[in-house]
Amino acid sequence: MNNSTYEDYSKIERSVSLRRRIFNGITYFLLSVWAVAVLFPFYWMILTSVKSYGEYNSEYIPKFFTATPTLENYTEAFTSVPLGRYLLNTLIFTVVTTAIMMVVITLAAYAFDRLEFRGKNLVFTAFLSLMMIPNELVVITNYVTVTEMNMRNTFMGLILPSVTSVFYIYLLRENFAQVPNTLYYAAKVDGTSDLKYLLRVMVPICRPTLITIGILKVIECWNSYVWPRLVTDDPDYYLVSNGIQEIRENGFGRENIPAMMAAVVVISVPLILLFLIFRKKIMEGVSRGGTKG
Repeated sequence: MNNSTYEDYSKIERSVSLRRRIFNGITYFLLSVWAVAVLFPFYWMILTSVKSYGEYNSEYIPKFFTATPTLENYTEAFTSVPLGRYLLNTLIFTVVTTAIMMVVITLAAYAFDRLEFRGKNLVFTAFLSLMMIPNELVVITNYVTVTEMNMRNTFMGLILPSVTSVFYIYLLRENFAQVPNTLYYAAKVDGTSDLKYLLRVMVPICRPTLITIGILKVIECWNSYVWPRLVTDDPDYYLVSNGIQEIRENGFGRENIPAMMAAVVVISVPLILLFLIFRKKIMEGVSRGGTKG
């Protein structure tokens, strides 16, 4: 290779390297802007929670820092309302609802995937069509049903309307469908029942998706607002959504936003920890569409 050819290759390599650095620089810049936009609300929430009530209300122009942070808002959040009891109610509601839903959707998804019965495809199509119904209509019908059954201000009234999900059944059924049928036929030849095959084969293979669905349901229940506000007016059954609203209204002539933000921080911590613990399973469940190989 002569010198001119070597110089040409060097110029091309430097040009490619420069373009790659420019592209990476633009990418990192855009990602940094996106990260700031996403994380800023969390920073503002924490910052507001450590500002005193007087300092917050005296700011005509919001400040992005405070020289006198305080934890009095966290004390106010737990003393102005029984936030601890609301957290316990929310935990019970979330755990029980998620557990029942996981059983219901697993059995339903398995039935639609592996069991053969007349009109299965028609029933599944009609089932999927329920996703086209607006949530507002579902809330209205559920409220009327719960009221007529005298289940307002009960955990049963809170839990029952949320124990199933058409979308989660569809998602899990699609994962079950990608498990080879040969495993099912081999299990049936060995005399394995459908329930045992579901628990010993299907569930372990699709565990990442099940974990992802469970975490999404926990987040949904933990953040539930509209339904608990409709069916509960007894403080013994209030969830944290009710508690936040009460804290907000406990200001001295004005909304007590700092105490409310402190309560939001406390409520957000379990969800953040849950995500950090199961983040790998969540990513695996979202990115994976069935079995490997």
